[in-house]
Amino acid sequence: MPNEKYILGIDPGNKQSAFCLCSPDLHPLEFGKYENTTLLAFNPDAFEGKISAALLNQNCDTDNTIVVIENIESFGMAVGRSVLDTCIYIGELRRHFMTYGYKVEYVFRHEEKMTICHSVKANDATIKQALVDRFAPDTSNHGKGTKKEPGFFYGFKADCWSAFAICCTYHDKQVLKDLHLEELPF
Repeated sequence: MPNEKYILGIDPGNKQSAFCLCSPDLHPLEFGKYENTTLLAFNPDAFEGKISAALLNQNCDTDNTIVVIENIESFGMAVGRSVLDTCIYIGELRRHFMTYGYKVEYVFRHEEKMTICHSVKANDATIKQALVDRFAPDTSNHGKGTKKEPGFFYGFKADCWSAFAICCTYHDKQVLKDLHLEELPF
């Protein structure tokens, strides 16, 4: 398999952010959406917080894990305070993970749309449906299943879907890159 790393996808927000930690074969191991203040502990002497606990729980380290953050892109329109606060938080996330030696990559929302749905017109609902079609096509409740028979996406809610889409986008782009498809003459 071309990509043998765990992927930690983060969908940042100005107040709350979602994360999804995936195995190298894209199985969600841990995920959630939390207040930014509890997601990470910005203490240079301690590695704690919800994401840190997930990484430690899955024995992830700087050698076998890549951190992928959805980044903001400009379309030339005015933005408000919440977008600027999200930009600041993205920088804090990058600094935090790089302090501990993790490699940090970015994906943009349009890359997620094109990679998962093959259309820039995709929205959250179409991305979610494409993920269900790919990973849990015959499972009830959008791939979540039930408590008695959990599906692939059991427990997913809100922006956890976006965090998983970030993992899938990075993974798929790396697989294509490793297969050298860009070198083909067509």
